[in-house]
Amino acid sequence: MPGAQDALSLGSQSPPRTQDAPRAQDAPDAIYLNVCTVKGNAGALKLLRTASERFPGTPLFITGCAPKDFREEVVKVTDKVVFTSLEEITASADVTKQGAATESTLNPLRESPFTGIVNIEEGCLDACAFCSTHLVKGRLKSYAPEGIVEQVKRLVADGCTEIQLTGQDCACYGFDIGTNLATLTQSILVHVPGNYKIRLGMGNPRHVCGYTGALLECFQDNRVYKFMHVPVQSGSDRILKAMNRRHTASEFRRLASEFNKRFPLATLSTDLIVGFPGETESDFRETLRLLEETRPTVCNITRFVARPGTAAARMEADAGLRIPDSVKHERSARLAEAFQKIARENNALWVGKTCDVVVEKPGHRAGTSIARNEAYRPVALAGDIPAGTKLQVRITDAEAFALVATTEK
Repeated sequence: MPGAQDALSLGSQSPPRTQDAPRAQDAPDAIYLNVCTVKGNAGALKLLRTASERFPGTPLFITGCAPKDFREEVVKVTDKVVFTSLEEITASADVTKQGAATESTLNPLRESPFTGIVNIEEGCLDACAFCSTHLVKGRLKSYAPEGIVEQVKRLVADGCTEIQLTGQDCACYGFDIGTNLATLTQSILVHVPGNYKIRLGMGNPRHVCGYTGALLECFQDNRVYKFMHVPVQSGSDRILKAMNRRHTASEFRRLASEFNKRFPLATLSTDLIVGFPGETESDFRETLRLLEETRPTVCNITRFVARPGTAAARMEADAGLRIPDSVKHERSARLAEAFQKIARENNALWVGKTCDVVVEKPGHRAGTSIARNEAYRPVALAGDIPAGTKLQVRITDAEAFALVATTEK
């Protein structure tokens, strides 16, 4: 999944307790691990060990991006794992007379009682040299827009205030069935009334460039978070070509410029890889320059890790192309320093403004909560505020990774 964070979600019918020795009645019926291994297997394996040790008798299911090397490591941890797919997990018991679940009977996933996750497609239309996801997920398969709209209706009717449209590459949604992400989003907005917001998932720049105007029109509706995640990965066209990314730095630059100009307080999110095989100091400086010119507020910075079976792994095997770890660390530190300065400056534009937010979850610090504003910026609030609570707040301070606010009386 290009641009995916190094994450793994733990889902169950009841949440695990925080105590070291949970009571038997608190054990979930099943645990589903939705893995992303784009940055390596360590994070996913760590959570797998935690889940299997904490609930030794509970069935474990793994879905997401699980390439061959990850599966081989999983069975060394535990043999009590079933590898499954999102379609199998979400298929409801309400099946057709022929015994097959249809797209209209799929059960949408829930991140929380207030956040619904709707998978709009599987696979992609690219073969990025560093990515193993396409080896697992294959070519693009878009789900029918009618089924997606129905899922959103059900989620909103059941109290969801946030709908996340997700997929390996949401930007190429519909290319195989004669539609696109902008048309799908407008269809949802037309056919699903209610007080909710849509968060659009990650999409590769080359696909977004084909219908930029139509997509930007979607953000005019207040029910769409002004948040766009388009991973560029490098500012060097030479490295982009080696990555087989099939877009140029200039194309990303134009896309970012249009989005930032039309929505000055919106959130542009991107991903950057440093230390790709063959990357020179000049290539890196082009990446740094692109970051400074496009000014994203969210940026996932990754030091290159070779994934087995990929073209980039074969490049990494060439000593003449391999970038030393010390250089990768030095470049990622420089990039992170520049990015955090930009993010603080972007967030500072919100200071003094009043905005509506929805509380998402408890904060990292005890006695705080995290909410989201219209641009999907995290907003830190004092107090243990229940998730789903809607508030009007005033932004009082800005950090690189969050806004700080007080509630309006």
